[in-house]
Amino acid sequence: MRASRLLSILILLQLRQRLTAADLATEFEVSERTIYRDIDALSAAGVPVYGDRGPGGGFQLLDGYRTRLTGLSAGEAEAAAMIGLPGPAAELGLGAATSAARNKLLAALPGGGGALADRMAARFHLDPVNWYGSRETLLSLPKIARAVFDQRLLAMRYESWQGMRDWTVEPLGLVLKAGSWYLAARGAGKIRVFRISNIHAPDVRDAMFKWPKEFHLPTWWQAEQARFEAELFATEATVRASAEGCKRLAQQSPRGAAAVAAADAPDADGWRAMTMMVEDSDHGARAMIALGDEVEVVAPDGFRGRIGALARAIAARHA
Repeated sequence: MRASRLLSILILLQLRQRLTAADLATEFEVSERTIYRDIDALSAAGVPVYGDRGPGGGFQLLDGYRTRLTGLSAGEAEAAAMIGLPGPAAELGLGAATSAARNKLLAALPGGGGALADRMAARFHLDPVNWYGSRETLLSLPKIARAVFDQRLLAMRYESWQGMRDWTVEPLGLVLKAGSWYLAARGAGKIRVFRISNIHAPDVRDAMFKWPKEFHLPTWWQAEQARFEAELFATEATVRASAEGCKRLAQQSPRGAAAVAAADAPDADGWRAMTMMVEDSDHGARAMIALGDEVEVVAPDGFRGRIGALARAIAARHA
């Protein structure tokens, strides 16, 4: 443990040039006295590290000194793919390992890589959560991620729209989509999608499972998403929309944007006719009525009727 911390201190000094004992104590969650002992150990090992007292002081390496001791631990190697994604890495329980792996990789770059890392961090930021949304708090995610990494069976209770059910699955991968985490796992003979927030009491078993050689998570997810949307949005609707309605429809979804792009020319009143695939359900009707009176569903009659009934119920509620 201490040897790893000494190496990490050395790499941080190489990347950041000057750090105080308080900075290092905070970084490694130890006391400042422990940091002083670590600095003494580095000096005794021949590392040219020295310290300045007073305001603006701190520890730094002799100019030009660079270490080549940047080997990654097993955990850091697992986390390497998450470099640049500190939020998701922390949710998976890989935050510290990702930070350490990033520092070691940067230390191996010409010039230490510190300036490049600071410039990239200051100018680029990834925020995967939609506007007006919030990131889910998922205490069980690190445990589930461990089952995925270690290729071990996962027992759990899953709450779907059909109710609660016990599952034992082979966890194959994790996907972060629009701020929500999903598990791809093989259960009951097929690969399925489970939303992490609906998983209860996950239990990682000792038993391992055989990895399906044909499975590739990005390819499978893309195909699964296309299949899901094709099954969900299976009804073709004829829609009319004003200029403002076209704008709202295009902003609501990619399907709406595609429908607006292929719409007829505006009529005398400025309204455009188009066709689009919709979810013929109460949920689909709610999505359509959210566009207000700038959009009208002309057909099919059943979907139009759902929207009309919902509109009347809303009007009655607010009368």
